[in-house]
Amino acid sequence: MTANNLVFRAGPGAFDTIRRHGFAMDRIGTIAGASGGAKWLVLSHLDRVILETIVPRLKGPVHLIGSSIGAWRFACYAQPDPIAAVERFEDAYIHQFYSDAPDIHEITAKSREILGTFLGDGGVKNILSHPLFRTHVMTVRALNIAASEQRHVLAAAMILAASMNAINRQTLGWFFERALFFDARDLPPFFDVEGFPLQRVMLRQENLEDAIVATGSIPLVLSGVKDIAGAMPGVYRDGGVIDYHLDIPHSDPDRLTLYPHFIDRIVPGWFDKKLTWRGPNPANVERTILISPSAEFVASLPNGKIPDRTDFKTFSPQDRMRLWCRVVAECERLGDELNEVIEKGDLESRLTPL
Repeated sequence: MTANNLVFRAGPGAFDTIRRHGFAMDRIGTIAGASGGAKWLVLSHLDRVILETIVPRLKGPVHLIGSSIGAWRFACYAQPDPIAAVERFEDAYIHQFYSDAPDIHEITAKSREILGTFLGDGGVKNILSHPLFRTHVMTVRALNIAASEQRHVLAAAMILAASMNAINRQTLGWFFERALFFDARDLPPFFDVEGFPLQRVMLRQENLEDAIVATGSIPLVLSGVKDIAGAMPGVYRDGGVIDYHLDIPHSDPDRLTLYPHFIDRIVPGWFDKKLTWRGPNPANVERTILISPSAEFVASLPNGKIPDRTDFKTFSPQDRMRLWCRVVAECERLGDELNEVIEKGDLESRLTPL
């Protein structure tokens, strides 16, 4: 019998479609990936199963939309051997190592080194020419004092942005604008997303790596990426600032979105993590299928939690690496369960409303 280590939730449109007609994988038109840093490690075995079991049954084009670590995962998806790319990313991410007191420049350099490890020489070309996937990367361009690289100024900007966001999410537009780097071969359903100022930049050889680095550039942790080719001049930062879990239109009207996620809810922006009353626009997740670990599974992990950025300070490098390796090994159960649900056609019976 399949264990219940996974939770399957669906927006009303997806829920109704699957209950009426079953789960047809060729209806998937978007795969979404959230920000979350080290939290992605609980998804690496789900990614493997999606790539091995679901992706061969998809009909293109399929849009990949990620902010921060989600975009890094999808850079692996769009490689000729995506499983090997996921494995290289996982290994490099787990075993990243720093000096005793790394500064923002050391962390930024390591970030680019990890990206180079799994992209290799031909990775950018592979993404831009992939026959099935259309890769899109959500970043933000910093505005006003949020563009400063002086630590005390940027810290003040982030505190002010968080405070204003608690009152009204739209005030983030005073500090940041969305910058969507998109594959121009097919426009995605979120191409005209509303709610914040939006800049659209066509992905090409000269800017793809910078866009991926930018969307993972956490303010005060990594340096912003300046003056990306083809984009407006400025400093580009972590897309999760506005689109932490991608509160944007996920799907075309006749397609579905697959969303492997580390929690069973969608938090709109980075500053909304503790604002439990703030959820996504229901229209944006109308046709979304969210797959996440259950609370019981998370409680069974070493230390009873998903890996996160605090582990760098809580543990020695060796202990953190061992811990993360244990977590990834435990999460193989998630991949096994997803594979079983798909092969047995059990998704319909496991769905609950999102």
